[in-house]
Parts: sequence; C-alpha cells; structure tokens
Amino acid sequence: MRTSEIKRATAETDISLTLNLDGTGKSEIETGCGFLDHMLTLFARHGRFDLNISCHGDTYVDDHHTVEDIGICLGKAFAEALADKTGVVRYGSTVLPMDESLILSAVDLSGRGYLGYGLEIPTEKVGTFDTELVEEFWLAFIRNAECTLHIRQLAGSNSHHIIEGTFKSVARSLKTAVAIDAAFANEIPSTKGVL
Repeated sequence: MRTSEIKRATAETDISLTLNLDGTGKSEIETGCGFLDHMLTLFARHGRFDLNISCHGDTYVDDHHTVEDIGICLGKAFAEALADKTGVVRYGSTVLPMDESLILSAVDLSGRGYLGYGLEIPTEKVGTFDTELVEEFWLAFIRNAECTLHIRQLAGSNSHHIIEGTFKSVARSLKTAVAIDAAFANEIPSTKGVL
C-alpha cells in the first residue's frame, strides 16, 4: 500500500497529513482556509487519492504560511508514498475544461523539482484567499515531491474557475503519473535506473 503520514510543526503552522495514492478520493480537510479546503477536497476526488489534512496555522496574519506549509507536506507525502517509484507510469498530462477556463497540466516524477507556471489569474482575491498563493502552493509541492510540473492556462476569465481547473487538472495528471504500469511493474522508468 502506497501511503504516507506527515507531521510538521513550526512557530507558524501545525500540520498532520495522511495520503493513500491508491484510494477512492475520500478526504477530510481542515486547513483553516475555506478556499484551500475546497481545492484540496476536489484534488483528492479527481486524483482518487485518500487525503486527510489538519492544520492549525497563523491565519490571523494571512493564509500564506498555511498554504505554503501544506504544499510542503503534500509534496513530502507524495515523495514518501512513491518511495523509489518502481513500476510507476512516471508521466501524466491533462487538458481540463472548467466552464470558460481551460487548463493544461503535465507532470514528470523526475526526481527534479521544477515548476513551469503559466496562470494569469485576473483578480487578487477569491473571497478572502490571495490568488498569488496558488503559485506558492505548487512551488512548495514540487520542491518536496521532487517532480516537474507545468501548468498552462489556455483560456479563462473567472479566477475561481482558473484555480479550480488547475487543482483538478494537476490531480488527474498526478493520478496518471503515479499509477502502476502493469507491463513494467518491477522496473524504474528511467534509463538511469533511478528517479
């Protein structure tokens, strides 16, 4: 079973997270940031990951530390659950429509953290959520998951739809990438022999 449990406590956040890559999309998310709860709930559902997150953070300052630290923990959880990545497909990509928005994501479980970020979110906030934190979340994620992730906005004018489309698209790309390829279940998908 490809699972992980991450606990991280700092002066800014106290986070407990569990992840099952081979789940059914069940989640219990309580981050203290309602919009992030919504994004992570649909991330779990569309990726078919079982994901539980509890975070107590300094949201009285703003949501930055909470969002970034959860990205760190989720990335670490993926890295831990994937271990040496034996048998994984490795690559995944999705073009996902969300009403007027269209989001492309592509992931490589390369062992190298890189984010190609191409969103143009028209508003500074969705509700009380600072939209600049979307990039911070994915940066924290890729640095700790050690994967390459490209996100491109092909269309879109509604900030909520663009961000939601992004979380759904990345979830589906990751679902493909982490899947076990039955034909190569005992192999690491790299000519180097490691990822």
